[in-house]
Amino acid sequence: MPTLKIPTPLRPYADGESVITLPGETVADVLGALVERHPELKKHLFNDEDKLRPFVNVFLGEENVNQLEGLGTPLEDGDTIIIIPSIAGGQPEMSKGDQMLPELTHQEILRYSRHLLIPDVGLVGQQKLKAASVLVIGSGGLGSPVALYLAAAGVGRIGLVDYDVVDFSNLQRQIIHGESRIGDLKVESARDRMLDLNPEIQVDIYNEMITSANAFVIAEPYDIIVDGTDNFPTRYLVNDLCVLTGKPNVYGSIFRFDGQASVFYAEEGPCYRCLFPEPPPPGLVPSCAEGGVLGVLPGTIGSIQATETLKLILGIGETLIGRLLLYDALDLSFQTVKLAKNPECKVCGVNPEVTELIDYEDFCGLPTHGHDEGSAGDNWDITADELSERLQSGANLRLIDVREPHEQEISNLEGSELIPLGQFAARLSELDSAEDIVLYCKTGTRSTRALEILASAGFEKVKNLKGGINAWAAYVDHSLPIY
Repeated sequence: MPTLKIPTPLRPYADGESVITLPGETVADVLGALVERHPELKKHLFNDEDKLRPFVNVFLGEENVNQLEGLGTPLEDGDTIIIIPSIAGGQPEMSKGDQMLPELTHQEILRYSRHLLIPDVGLVGQQKLKAASVLVIGSGGLGSPVALYLAAAGVGRIGLVDYDVVDFSNLQRQIIHGESRIGDLKVESARDRMLDLNPEIQVDIYNEMITSANAFVIAEPYDIIVDGTDNFPTRYLVNDLCVLTGKPNVYGSIFRFDGQASVFYAEEGPCYRCLFPEPPPPGLVPSCAEGGVLGVLPGTIGSIQATETLKLILGIGETLIGRLLLYDALDLSFQTVKLAKNPECKVCGVNPEVTELIDYEDFCGLPTHGHDEGSAGDNWDITADELSERLQSGANLRLIDVREPHEQEISNLEGSELIPLGQFAARLSELDSAEDIVLYCKTGTRSTRALEILASAGFEKVKNLKGGINAWAAYVDHSLPIY
């Protein structure tokens, strides 16, 4: 029978299973057996018309079934089907020409001596690196290893875009920052670390959110753009920016134990929209802040992004253009699947509809970071202080925790019941619309999604704990940890 691999983001809806053997003569048969076995997966894979959602791809081995016979593609015993949701070829000539390459000082020759000994790099290759310019979007989990390795390798000009400050919880994975920089701007912390590593390079910092209004100006001086973003609006913006400016987009994304990497370069192969034409609905795909990420994972994927960037500059090897690399840290496996350019792609296709940068917050149905996170809106929210007052007054409230079971070991509200978000829709019968219900999670994001499910089912007496249990720990019960 065929084997089906389920990625980390979908495993909560499949009872944690990662590999399943299911009967079926076609891909559609196997997917049908999958959703029959795990009904909660259906809404994540198919729309109301039972068609595969545009942010989900299905591969048979290395081939996208869309390039075969679609969901009707026949299967043989031993075939492997891979589901690839969004979690976020050829070789471009990045050289500026030998005549324009800068000289290396004696100090630089000593610094980069291990590069110079490699025939595929050598003196000219190191000069190419010195002449190159790379823009890194984000200086967090992925941006940290990318920026450090590009700086160490001698990329002459590196731009950093980020508007956040260093937080204590960042240090588990954002290795470019340290405890002494908590509260400082991330771009300043990252720049100082990079220049300490290699003072021979130039580091430009942009302490601002990249938007449709400023993206062209920020990107203009750079040859390559590295996508280290953590949200879909910025990811689609970066893709479209790269297509419209003819620059390679070195892509990476991470979630829990899974990682993806590719090089999207419309001049030579597909772009990100060719793979994922539309983003998933808001709240359907959890962020690392909600779902978590193994601290070392961004180091693995970020190092791959840095490697691909150096290969593009040097013009060596086979890049990930036209291929998507999939990494599973749990079984330490790497797999690549082939990607094809979509002639109907709205930004890089034959007749593109997107010819300028658009409103990506509206396109994705949510803002990048400018919204009040953890809020369902004034009419649906209850603050930690308000909840505390109501509980102390003896109000009869039913507290529902929509986190995962292991999170209850970290912190918990006394008297609450656990219904994980992945099981929520299937367990609505356990809830009574006549009761006053308060939903909570870590920060309010997942509970907002659960509230939407209840509201669509006609529940009106339901509230979302704004800011989640972390807000409760911060403002009400200081004995609980914030995580």
